[in-house]
Amino acid sequence: MRAIVLEKFGGPDSLVYKDIAEPDPKPGHVVIQIKAFGINHAEMHMRRGEWAEAAPVSGIECVGLVKSCPGGEFPVGAKVAALMGGLGRTINGSYAEYTRAPASNVAPIESKLSWAELATIPETYATAWTCLFRNLEIQKGQLIVIRGATSSFGQAALKMAVNAGARVIATTRNRNRFEILEKLGAARCEIEQRDLSKHIAEAKKIDAVLDLVGNSVLLDSLAMLRRGGRSCLAGWLGGLAPIADFNPLLQMASGVYLTFFGSFVFGTPGFPLLDVPLQQIAADAEAGRLDVKPSRVFRFEEIREAHRVMEAHEAHGKMVVVHD
Repeated sequence: MRAIVLEKFGGPDSLVYKDIAEPDPKPGHVVIQIKAFGINHAEMHMRRGEWAEAAPVSGIECVGLVKSCPGGEFPVGAKVAALMGGLGRTINGSYAEYTRAPASNVAPIESKLSWAELATIPETYATAWTCLFRNLEIQKGQLIVIRGATSSFGQAALKMAVNAGARVIATTRNRNRFEILEKLGAARCEIEQRDLSKHIAEAKKIDAVLDLVGNSVLLDSLAMLRRGGRSCLAGWLGGLAPIADFNPLLQMASGVYLTFFGSFVFGTPGFPLLDVPLQQIAADAEAGRLDVKPSRVFRFEEIREAHRVMEAHEAHGKMVVVHD
């Protein structure tokens, strides 16, 4: 099969096209003919050698058709989505014509949506849904702040939160992005800053914060919550530097909740992928209740350009690669 192989750590030219063996069927796993896959920052970090693990074939998610499934968990020919479970990290991932994923990390996603649209859903929407409806437990009418809302993850969360009837304040570092976020349903936009809690009018009245900026604003996110409010840390757009001298006794308000979610847990006993309503998310998109159109679509032969765009922060949403 044709695959994109990480030949060495470095820039986009480290990704090389090669013919390698197709994955063999294996009990407890699903061999998938890949029709499309999403592009993620994790794959950029793997390419650079900045991740703890990186398989020869990158790619942490895909959509496609079941080619074989020895355990019978999915019928041959079924439309499925696959994500995490070691894809791109410890086992060859989705930058290929076929991949083999653990059955626990595969879910049905029958839909009339195009492969490009379906490819935006697995990693991004599964993670956004879990953060919003499991960690933050958002309800209709609640007020939520999404920090880092112009990222593909942030935009997905914004659309899902609005679709659920929440009021969303979206933050971005660029005032020119306000119009985009407002078109997606944000009630208001704010310029992202480390002491936002001191400037936002609703401070101490906010029900939930989805924090995609990370450690640099973690304490500030907690400071804007009402008693009983929740913050979910799920991204590090502001960098991975740890919080220095964090002392909850002195720095954390009483009665607020700090939670964390990392998508690497999908497929484990506590976080079964089937808990995430991927099929319903696709149905909402098909019915026009949710816009899952990718910001850019690349051909399989254009992976280096896709990585260049991602690295240059020119994506402006979820990018996908589609097989011809």
